[in-house]
Amino acid sequence: MPSAQAKYQLSGLARRLVQEGNLTEDQASTAQKNASAQQLSLTRYLVERKLVSARDVAISASQAFGIPIFDLDAVNAEELQTDLVDEKLITKHHALPIFKRGKRLYLAVSDPTSHQTLDEIKFHTGLSTELVLAEEDKLARAIEKALDSKQQSMADLLDDDLGDLDVGDEASDELSESNAEIDEAPVVRFINKILLDAINQGVSDIHFEPYEKTYRIRFRHDGVLHEASAPPHGIADRLAARLKVMARLNIAERRVPQDGRIKLQISKNHGVDFRVNTCPTLHGEKIVLRILDAAGAKLGVEALGFEERQQTDFMEAIHKPYGMILVTGPTGSGKTVTLYTALNLLNSPEINISTAEDPVEIQVPGINQVNVNPKTGVSFPAALRAFLRQDPDIIMVGEIRDLETAEIAVKAAQTGHLVLSTLHTNDAPQTLTRLANMGIPSYNIASSVNLIMAQRLARKLCEHCKTEHELPRETLIEEGFSESEVGSGLTLYGPVGCDKCAKGYRGRVGVFQVMPVSEEMGKLIMEGRNAMDLAAQALNEGYSDLRRSGLNKVKQGITSLEEINRVTKD
Repeated sequence: MPSAQAKYQLSGLARRLVQEGNLTEDQASTAQKNASAQQLSLTRYLVERKLVSARDVAISASQAFGIPIFDLDAVNAEELQTDLVDEKLITKHHALPIFKRGKRLYLAVSDPTSHQTLDEIKFHTGLSTELVLAEEDKLARAIEKALDSKQQSMADLLDDDLGDLDVGDEASDELSESNAEIDEAPVVRFINKILLDAINQGVSDIHFEPYEKTYRIRFRHDGVLHEASAPPHGIADRLAARLKVMARLNIAERRVPQDGRIKLQISKNHGVDFRVNTCPTLHGEKIVLRILDAAGAKLGVEALGFEERQQTDFMEAIHKPYGMILVTGPTGSGKTVTLYTALNLLNSPEINISTAEDPVEIQVPGINQVNVNPKTGVSFPAALRAFLRQDPDIIMVGEIRDLETAEIAVKAAQTGHLVLSTLHTNDAPQTLTRLANMGIPSYNIASSVNLIMAQRLARKLCEHCKTEHELPRETLIEEGFSESEVGSGLTLYGPVGCDKCAKGYRGRVGVFQVMPVSEEMGKLIMEGRNAMDLAAQALNEGYSDLRRSGLNKVKQGITSLEEINRVTKD
């Protein structure tokens, strides 16, 4: 006889099967253990090994969990909603989408205990999910049949009617969405669906990636990549061709990277821009689309995530008549949105604002924007020299990459212009030493730079499902919290996941290190001090570093300690 301990460890379904005489306790315990070891659901394990009939398992599961049984034999495979869920998710979770009502998607499963199934399919479809039970043998056959049908429909993308995509060296303006023959092509419809899905999900980047035998499409959502689709590898070239047609790129050129732009008109009054880059890889062209969201730069300074003192320092710096403001951080950390938030605050008919960018990401009426293009002679230095002959008040340089650009920007800041720009460094103090290493004299740095700001983007916890998260006192102190903070009853929150968020997170917030260049800081720069000395001086003056700013967001319950560790911990 098994012990009471072993009996207690049986799952709800296993206990039910024992109670109804379908299994002995020893059989149930062994089956549960083996199913777990083989990463199978208990229902699949029992049916595949013919320990219990599929019908008996379904009846027991229905009674144990209060979920109705659905007869899959009564459904036409062609009517199933398999187009709503990626093939890999259907296979991974052994879950079949059967029909959709409003915003609710009904999934047939044989194992109703997997919460991961619900969470992951909710995230990828944006729909609420409801489970119904199906007999394991019928479910396996239905999934196989549905996926075979889905593969056949994807194979239709290889039809001869796609030959029209292989146009000449240049994409003609006549090749537009209004062309009925092209618009009916399956590849066109597939690409349009991917772009619309990305927009609806609030995605920032779309990656089209060919490999030796597979092809995948990934979305970057709130800074994290996840797989969105895996079309057949055989259509890789046609997907690339369609995207290059839309971006007005040279379809025949596959050996060198190309840059382009797509404007997708969603409705009469709503258009979305995509920045497109192609790069030749070992197995074809990888194409990445950046979704350019002009609305992100119009949220207002309060929405960026500044602390009170940081916002005050930022506002004071941008309203000075001259000097330089530098924003630093990795690609995708929100630097452009921060700069355009400042430009929108300053944009008025009385002020002449000019920007040089590579490329222009956010188009704003009232601001003179220039696309840098070295091939035509429009480099950052050339654009800056032109600006200085056009009576500017404010100049924005997309990025300071070389000594020549840095020298012109510094001179502009010293001669009565407000200059905004970005650099790629890890924190604010390193930005000053980077300028010195580029060859800018220390006295020019000290006299021209007003404020340096380092930033990162952290995912915000979902307000609907976040939960308190307890950590040992020693761990909190190791992470950077002070003794007084830990002793005063520090409450931290962690992600859970619900139908309103993505794995417990929804949206992002900025984490900032805002460092005005004070008189004392200027003296250290003039003395040629290193970044560590400048960082120490900033702390002495009460300016927190990125890590401390992130921990403050954790204290406020805005994000989790895990997320701040991801974006700020060395």
